[in-house]
Amino acid sequence: MAVILEDRPIEKVREEVIDTLIYNYSHGVISDQAFERRLDQAMASSNHQDIVELAQDLETPKDNQYAAEKERQFNINYATSHSNSPDTIVNILGGTTRSGQWTVPSEIRIFSILGGSEIDFTDAIFTTPNVTVKIFCLLGGDNIYIPENVNVVSKAFCILAGMDNTAPSIASRQAPTITIEGIVILGGLDIKIKRTIKEKFVAFANQMKTMFNDKT
Repeated sequence: MAVILEDRPIEKVREEVIDTLIYNYSHGVISDQAFERRLDQAMASSNHQDIVELAQDLETPKDNQYAAEKERQFNINYATSHSNSPDTIVNILGGTTRSGQWTVPSEIRIFSILGGSEIDFTDAIFTTPNVTVKIFCLLGGDNIYIPENVNVVSKAFCILAGMDNTAPSIASRQAPTITIEGIVILGGLDIKIKRTIKEKFVAFANQMKTMFNDKT
């Protein structure tokens, strides 16, 4: 016998409805305005029935390629090998950027003097579930971008400086944990999300729409 709707985990119900919205939008069944309106409602609602009703008039996903692309886009990327060697980044009167699909070691050391780093974990490939970022920043600034599905622990402290941490602190237990520690003197440290989960859903939906249109 099927489990009644209200007894199902609401996040699972929400995920299924969002999948249906993305699938139908990417196949041209609903407009971009309808997709974003329903997506906002699905993400904001805490009522099982209200969420389900957002996709009652739509066809459920039946494309294996959709599932494969979603897993590739939203799951954390792990490398097959583990990296024990720390990565050291030195910025003196200059800056460094790490972004895209770069391989994350277990430890990253950042030294910034009159300079700064931009470290973007959004599409990074992890080699271990526990990553430590050690920062020394003097008269400079470092920006660290964290995906929403990664845990963050901030242990850094500031002297005549500022730290802005707007990243979520707790994701799932299976997600990687990035621990940020160190000292910032007369500078700044920003820890934030580059793309919200809604922005990722919209970008993924547009990507799928382009892919399906190319097939027709």
